[in-house]
Amino acid sequence: MEISVIIPTFRPQEYLWECLDSLKAQTLSSDLYEIIIVLNGEKHPYWQQIEEYISDMSGIRLIYSQERGVSNARNSGLDKAEGRFIVFIDDDDKVSPTYLQELYEKADEQTIVLSNTYNFTDDNPDDLIPVRPTELHHILSSKGRIPYIESRRFFFTVWMKLIPAAVIGDRRFDPTLSIGEDSTFMFLISDRIRYTDFTSKDAIYYRRLRGNSAMSLHYGKGRRSMVINDLRLIWTYTRIYLSGLCRYSFRFYITRVRGAIHI
Repeated sequence: MEISVIIPTFRPQEYLWECLDSLKAQTLSSDLYEIIIVLNGEKHPYWQQIEEYISDMSGIRLIYSQERGVSNARNSGLDKAEGRFIVFIDDDDKVSPTYLQELYEKADEQTIVLSNTYNFTDDNPDDLIPVRPTELHHILSSKGRIPYIESRRFFFTVWMKLIPAAVIGDRRFDPTLSIGEDSTFMFLISDRIRYTDFTSKDAIYYRRLRGNSAMSLHYGKGRRSMVINDLRLIWTYTRIYLSGLCRYSFRFYITRVRGAIHI
């Protein structure tokens, strides 16, 4: 198996079907990738609904984790993944038809491949909203494969990229973090990354903007919650960095700490 696509989901709604439909439409041969849906938290009636929807799809597995949290779900998916490369997709997002094919065409064991990305809203789904990574992709993609530190601004999240399973190894997401778990995970595995490469602008990760997302709900709790989480992130980055002083980039570490400070 070449690619394992991991989709964590909690109390899924209609958007999960949009996500799965976008994977059905991939130009990459279905023999080259598997889809792992990790349902976590409440099992019923969601398990039966998902089972029914995927009944006519091949190469797809549905697993259940009683523990809540996107980090626990992704970790469960990683434990079951059989692919040489890992792709994370959130259940309320979707991808363009050439997404997996273009990521795979640039894949190797020391390179993370980055796609183009746009945001969208349910109110205006056809109105694509460019974000900072959209602009950066357009700028850097013309350079081809580059040292990973030059594209560090993409490493705040695990979506819109293909990651070699060998780079991840037995490392997993920190389930104690409610915000910033993607960024700390990317820093954790950064000692095994050498390069990044880029798809064309046509391979797109479409990010759905929702008012009840984990981040908006968390920071809606106020300044104190923000400060506490920032301090936890800084400590996590520091602990990782100190665990491998000879392996991790000090420059990258400083940019992660700086990015964690909201005040």
